[in-house]
Amino acid sequence: MREAALRLFAQEGYAAVSMRRIAAEVGVQAGALYNYTPDKQTLLFDLMRAHMEDLLAAWDDLPPEGCARAALETFTRFHIRFNTGRADAVFVSYMELRNLEPANFAVIEGLRRDYETRLEMILRRGVAEGTFAVTEPRIAAMALIAMLTGVNTWFRARGRLSLAEVEALYWDMVRKAVAV
Repeated sequence: MREAALRLFAQEGYAAVSMRRIAAEVGVQAGALYNYTPDKQTLLFDLMRAHMEDLLAAWDDLPPEGCARAALETFTRFHIRFNTGRADAVFVSYMELRNLEPANFAVIEGLRRDYETRLEMILRRGVAEGTFAVTEPRIAAMALIAMLTGVNTWFRARGRLSLAEVEALYWDMVRKAVAV
């Protein structure tokens, strides 16, 4: 049910997808869905929260980063690699924020802020080390994340460039964007 809902929300938009449509996709009556979720809003929130919690947990499971430059490269490659395998979840997490009720929005926004802060701290450390020239680390973190997330809009596994090549190109752009 969750996979079908995620796919449908990404393809058609949250507002256009009914619980009946999700039920039809998984081959059950609409009423059966309510055994798993109280309503469509909760389903959307749960999908978005799961994506953000998985992202944070995966980042936190990485080994210590070393210097800020190494940490930034790790973050760049991690973000691209993690998200390219989850295009629907990424799309829904960014495009459907507007459909969250205020309390749910606050939770998701808090999780996003937690992730952005991890990158911000790497940038601040790089400034302190004299490795990066970033005057606004918070804004730079959000800009870099937006750039890295954008890979999902065009990358295809069978495309001209491999994922490793894309990571290398983006690392080069990120490195130059923050260099002294």
